[in-house]
Amino acid sequence: MPDWSLYFPITDPTLIFFVVLLIILFSPIVMGRLRIPHLIGLVLAGIVVGKYGLNILKRDDSFELFGRVGLFYIMFLAGLEMDLEGLKKNRMRVGIFGLLTFSLPMVLTVWASLSILHLSMQASMLIGCMMASNTLIAYPIVGRYGLQRSTASTLSVGSSMISLFLALVVLAAIVNSAQGTSSWAFWLLFVAKIVVFCAFMLVVIPRFTRWFLRKYSDAVMQFTYVIAILFLSAALSDFIGLEGIFGAFFAGLVMNRFIPKVSPLMNRIEFTGNAIFIPYFLIGVGMLINIRLLFHGSTILTIMLCLVIFGTLGKALAAYATTSFFRMPRLWGDLMFGLTSAHAAGAIAMVMVGIGLEVSPGHTLLDNEVLNGVVLMILFTCIISSVITENAARKLRLHEKENPTPRNEGDDEKILVAVKYPEYADSLITLATLMRDSRLNRGLIALNVVYDDINASKNQEDGRRLMEHIKHTCSAADVPVQTQVRIATNIANGIKHAFREFQASEIIMGLHFHPEVSKGFWGQFTQSLYNGLNRQIIIARIMQPLNTVRKIVVAVPSRAEFEPGFNRWLERMARMSRNLDCRIEFHGRDKSLALIHEFITNRHPNVRAEYVEMKHWNELPELAANIKSDHIFVVVTARKGTISFKTALENLPHEIDQYFSGRSIMIIYPDQYGESSELMTFAEPQHTEERSAYDWLRDKLRKKQKTLI
Repeated sequence: MPDWSLYFPITDPTLIFFVVLLIILFSPIVMGRLRIPHLIGLVLAGIVVGKYGLNILKRDDSFELFGRVGLFYIMFLAGLEMDLEGLKKNRMRVGIFGLLTFSLPMVLTVWASLSILHLSMQASMLIGCMMASNTLIAYPIVGRYGLQRSTASTLSVGSSMISLFLALVVLAAIVNSAQGTSSWAFWLLFVAKIVVFCAFMLVVIPRFTRWFLRKYSDAVMQFTYVIAILFLSAALSDFIGLEGIFGAFFAGLVMNRFIPKVSPLMNRIEFTGNAIFIPYFLIGVGMLINIRLLFHGSTILTIMLCLVIFGTLGKALAAYATTSFFRMPRLWGDLMFGLTSAHAAGAIAMVMVGIGLEVSPGHTLLDNEVLNGVVLMILFTCIISSVITENAARKLRLHEKENPTPRNEGDDEKILVAVKYPEYADSLITLATLMRDSRLNRGLIALNVVYDDINASKNQEDGRRLMEHIKHTCSAADVPVQTQVRIATNIANGIKHAFREFQASEIIMGLHFHPEVSKGFWGQFTQSLYNGLNRQIIIARIMQPLNTVRKIVVAVPSRAEFEPGFNRWLERMARMSRNLDCRIEFHGRDKSLALIHEFITNRHPNVRAEYVEMKHWNELPELAANIKSDHIFVVVTARKGTISFKTALENLPHEIDQYFSGRSIMIIYPDQYGESSELMTFAEPQHTEERSAYDWLRDKLRKKQKTLI
């Protein structure tokens, strides 16, 4: 019989990494069959392969490094995916839940440590800090069910940060009291460091991030920059006396509005964390756990039971007391309890502080029995948290399906993006991604139409390369896309025919900006397109990365609410504002604004909308003074002969050129009634010249008048 002990534990880094990848690969498969959350599977796998199990793997430095990165990733994603507007609206609930989820476990575990475990007051307070704080170890489950922006998730994440911050402050007081260094000078310095840290993260980092994202569009550089900010914040948090996990979460909050949920950058961040770092962290936690200690004496078992029972009871009381006080659904309480009941690396860090803190010669604040009890407590609280969170998230999602959000009958959303120039492609695709309904999960249609002329073959090849680039961009954002390069003798007709072939609902296209092709504002075919197609057309000129936009300003003409496409463009604007987490400001008549306010309140209550009365369309140039470089100006216009059309709209090209030069703009032609005829008629020709003969004659007379003067 071969002596297998000669080959184990595996110490070769390459083989260790290979075995870890096998665990990450097969754990969800096995746990799925057993109907157990796969996060528990990763922790259990760590127990089995660790030195306290079958001793297959050595817990080398990679587990320390990747595990720390994984913990930071969990906290960073929690901040990054948090609904900030929901956090503001629920700040009272978050504050009360945060205080309860800190104080109740703290009081219960301190009492149990003093009366049952007979520990000192300082040791009991330190254990209370461990159980008052928590690790969002079950947060990936919430992400898997798409509930990151639910109210229960927002309350859980926000309260977790409050409890963690308070626990770290109490921990700092305990350490300095035990060392005899606690004084007014220490606390003043401690508070000053926290203020400087918060000011740096809230003032300096956003400004630098906005500049960096505008200047550099390379995907690798943007990803590296975001991760660098994450670790900078964690390191600074460690430096000022708070744990790095607090800094990681704070970095997520700061970067929240710069990384839209539907962007390729967010997809890369989530993929990297969920594929490697977070599983590494969970396996590493499992490798620390020694199940055999449960059968070696009653002291460790007593410590573990006290921590699990009283700590978990405190978290449960806090969650259900909050839901009862604010009359929230019971399922929300389940999810809040599940998310806030786990303890992991934060508890390990705190107990190690107690192990290393000498209170008298040869005696530390906590001993090894407490350490082992804490490690076992981590296992059971992780199991409790994962099981409850999984069940609550599944029930919440099923409840949403049984009671779906009201939606328009026969929703035909299918966005066609007409792309001609490569320099506009990414902006237009990003714009379409921000406006699409991710719940419908319908793909985009990317179209490139080339003239049927002598250069058709070359232009087709250029178009295919552009379509490949668009496929890559959409793949990075996990958005399905269909692409087509087609030849046409008339570009407008080519787009219209493709529109009907794909049964699209609307078109997004770039605003003409090549004067060598056409000196007119609309270019060669845009007018023919919006005159010959009665569906929604959005024409955009994006001058900066969309994730750096701070405000959307929408000019709404009077009677716009009577157009059949009113709800469609309003829905697109609301989604865009929500995904970018930026303000949106509507300018229009009172009647229009009242209906817009009702729509936003009912369907998108978390959108930060403002409403400003604009009595006359002639006030449009006055808006130019308030449009900054990081704003988007949106004009809702209309086709001639429709309800909301006014003669002032004919001056729109001139006003945009004169007052909004160099600014990001969008021009929206909403859906109209009826179908346009493909045939040109004497009554209503499809093609309209951009400049009438009267305009041409007027300009000539003005030039001649200036010459005479």
